[in-house]
Amino acid sequence: MFSALAKRRTRYGEPIAASTLHRIRATLRAALNAAIREGLLQANPARLVRLPSPRRPYPVVWTDRRIAAWQRSGERPAVAVWTTQHLAAFLDFVRSDRLYPMWWLIALRGLRRGEAAALRWVDLDLDRHELTVTQQLMHTGQSLITCPPKSDASHRTIALDTETSRLLRRHERKERQRLGSRWSETSPVFAAPDGNWLRPDHLTTRFHALVRASGLPPIRLHDLRHGAATLALAAGTNLKVVQHTLGHSSIVVTADTYTSVLPETYHHTATATAQLVIAQARRTARKTRTPAACSS
Repeated sequence: MFSALAKRRTRYGEPIAASTLHRIRATLRAALNAAIREGLLQANPARLVRLPSPRRPYPVVWTDRRIAAWQRSGERPAVAVWTTQHLAAFLDFVRSDRLYPMWWLIALRGLRRGEAAALRWVDLDLDRHELTVTQQLMHTGQSLITCPPKSDASHRTIALDTETSRLLRRHERKERQRLGSRWSETSPVFAAPDGNWLRPDHLTTRFHALVRASGLPPIRLHDLRHGAATLALAAGTNLKVVQHTLGHSSIVVTADTYTSVLPETYHHTATATAQLVIAQARRTARKTRTPAACSS
């Protein structure tokens, strides 16, 4: 079963991630353990399944050279983020899309797909420039369910900038007008045409279609969240603040997984490091020359 799953591809042509296989095994093992407790099985065969350890792919930025290689070969990095120029171009391209405020919010504040889909108007306090993540939306088969956030740390209040608050206010006015009496404080912020919840997988499909139409190098919807962390760190935001914004239970996850370095950041770091060493070398050279000058 698992060897067959490992050979499959997602609808976007990507291999099944090792972490996904581990989650499937965990679910299967839990179900079989329940069968053992009911006396239906004597042993749990899922315990014998051996899977490779999930490795977090090293995230890279879509530089010009990587884009050229992708255009020649069609091969792409497992995890890649856009530069600030790419993101600005994408947001400009989707400005007329009905879900533009959601793409903006995920790109700048790093919400998970299910968190953005589950946002209700009651979760926003635009006077205080804040939103609170209280739930996530998941789909099981053809059903949609709201459930608690991924972890305790994922239940969080996120600060919004004035431009994001302004964008959401305008979106609220449009939604009130569009839905009329169907609108309420508990309505989804990003609703389907009929006012109900949007399926998270449909958001992914829509995002991929927009990226293809934009002509930009491909990224996953989840990589917008990844890019939000990278942009925040490039802007000088404290790592602990980024951890809270993303809803990570551990700062190690934030540092190791969501902090690919933008070219302008590592060039600045390289220059700053070199300047520090050069300045120290000059001070040392002056101190070395001073005694000789005094003795002459």
